[in-house]
Amino acid sequence: MGRVTKENLAKQLQVYFIAGSKDCASPLPLVLHEAIQGGMTIFQFREKGAGSLTGEMKEALALQLYTQCQQAGIPFIINDHIDLAVSIDADGLHIGQEDVDVKTARKRIGKNKILGVSIHSIEEAYEAVNHGADYLGIGPLFETSSKEDANEVTGPNWVRELRANGIDLPIVGIGGITAENGGEVLRAGANGLAVISAISKAASPYQAAREFRQLYNHD
Repeated sequence: MGRVTKENLAKQLQVYFIAGSKDCASPLPLVLHEAIQGGMTIFQFREKGAGSLTGEMKEALALQLYTQCQQAGIPFIINDHIDLAVSIDADGLHIGQEDVDVKTARKRIGKNKILGVSIHSIEEAYEAVNHGADYLGIGPLFETSSKEDANEVTGPNWVRELRANGIDLPIVGIGGITAENGGEVLRAGANGLAVISAISKAASPYQAAREFRQLYNHD
């Protein structure tokens, strides 16, 4: 695929699948393949926590997944692991507040890569915007069991509050999002819906991704 452009980033963020090897009921490459066929628009490799792959095995899986995304024309984002993102020339990096700071991350990955930042306050949002973030991840919006270190549930009104305070970067909501409550998040002003288990543990990742894609009224 060609280099991901930031001009159409908001659209690319619509169905944002996040997963690592331990998140899936089936092997991750198979789940990713189904989700791609179902209409997911961007993928984040998040290999964290007990039992996760490390070292060469983690890099090998990352390369396999990256190749799948390249062939499908879908942006491939690495969570947190900046060295891995740089070494495989991933399309972008996503960092949290406990990871490397935004300014350093932007410098390491370069100006043409996608940089996403998880924020939990207006102040963090402003800092992310001022130091080069391309989009903001916010949540958990609803109750979730996918992240062991999840913060307090905020609800969709958190999106409205960010917009009311002048935040105009693309916003991706995460945390307990389903095809049933996703529309509420979009109406609040979010550009994308990020999900882990709603796709990774679905009986049909294809159908799950398709249901999220249909929230955007695609033909």
